[in-house]
Amino acid sequence: MSQFFGNVEPNVIDDEMVQKAIEEKFPEDLGDLARRENINFQVVTELQLSFKSILQIDNLWPLENLTKLQLDNNVIEKIEGLESLVHLVWLDLSFNNIEVIEGLDTLVKLQDLSLYSNRISKIEHIDTLQELQIFSIGKNNLTILEDVVYLRRLKNLQTLNLSGNPFCNFEHYTLFVVAHLPSLVYLDFKLLRDSTVRFLHSLTGKSGNSILQSLCFVALEAGSLQKSGSQKHTTAFVEYLNGSFLFDSLYAEDTEVAKLASLPEVEDLLQAYPSWFVSVCENLYNYGLEEYEKREAEVSKFYKRFHEILTVNQQESKRIISDFENQNQRRLDEIYHARSGDIAESKRAEGKEGILHLWDALMTLEALVSNDLEELLQDFKRSIDVIASTFMENIQGIYPFHSIQCRDLENQHHEKLMEMTFAVLEKLDKDEVEEDFPDDVRKLLVDKDTIVNTINMSHSIHLRKIDKRESDMLCNTYQW
Repeated sequence: MSQFFGNVEPNVIDDEMVQKAIEEKFPEDLGDLARRENINFQVVTELQLSFKSILQIDNLWPLENLTKLQLDNNVIEKIEGLESLVHLVWLDLSFNNIEVIEGLDTLVKLQDLSLYSNRISKIEHIDTLQELQIFSIGKNNLTILEDVVYLRRLKNLQTLNLSGNPFCNFEHYTLFVVAHLPSLVYLDFKLLRDSTVRFLHSLTGKSGNSILQSLCFVALEAGSLQKSGSQKHTTAFVEYLNGSFLFDSLYAEDTEVAKLASLPEVEDLLQAYPSWFVSVCENLYNYGLEEYEKREAEVSKFYKRFHEILTVNQQESKRIISDFENQNQRRLDEIYHARSGDIAESKRAEGKEGILHLWDALMTLEALVSNDLEELLQDFKRSIDVIASTFMENIQGIYPFHSIQCRDLENQHHEKLMEMTFAVLEKLDKDEVEEDFPDDVRKLLVDKDTIVNTINMSHSIHLRKIDKRESDMLCNTYQW
């Protein structure tokens, strides 16, 4: 659970927590009264339970007249226990650990819903929220842009925040969202430009949204192709792994541990660590480039075959049409020189029959090329799926970056650093250290707790950077 800090214990919403929150909401002159007497839960319309380390939502059923509920900045993993709050208008569940949208079916009066900064990967189960006007689901794990179409069923939705999700990196992300959600006024905290909206909606015409959807999907694919011309390491999804950039970033926010370099043996450890770490990153960088070449080769193979199919089709179409034109010209000449009406009529009948044969031949050719292209597309999809999934699996576990190297190096480094520092601390306690350390180092060596907190904080920063790099690689590969 990413939102836990230190040794804070998770809580379940109970009567005492609710009572205390209500008392804090009362004015001072009513506070004592609220403590002395049972609170009438029926009159409570607002409740704030932010930053309470809440893991489970429970015991809110007496507050059936609540219209505003704040449960942000907790460690909630599941949306539950809200069924009786049918009068809720405003609900904040941001900055939690929620993975699935659920448990909101009865909140039909809800107008403002925030699920910002959670772990949600799919927009679903909000069909009944027909009064919803403001919906924030930014900074989650939404990767499939087409899932936004689900929100079309919310007719009153005017403000939508999707920023911080992986699919926001698509070049035509805004175009897609605006095209499919015509009632939006604000997207990602920005007022939508009228000119953009008018242009998109002018494209619908008699064909409804089919043109819009086609344009958006084509635009998305075009954007992906345009990215192939950018820097190679970026399209290989291994940017920042060539050289010491990732290692340097580990210490960009970690200034305290660097002070320990003046301790005996620690200096050697801190000097050796970069070379190990950078070497692992270089291996992963080279592996990423190899996989990139495989993907590019598959794409080139696809387009080569694609153009071959179209070229053969065009050539055969031209041949069929040319044969028809030649035959038709001969018939016209024969009709012109015919000495009897019967001959002319016979040639006209042959001409009509020739047109039908032409139609059949071209339609047959179109069906054949369509089948060839469909087969090509399926083969390409299977190949790409294998290449991409293999790359992602290797990044996640099979390749040493995840399970053996970067994290293990960091964990081993953390353990060695802790051992060495404890050894120095023990020698200091016994007056066995002759060196005179700088003041800032002596402040770190004041006691064992200070050392443990400093080194653990450093370790957490490093692991977070490593996790972020891996997450970016996986998200970018999935989007591609």
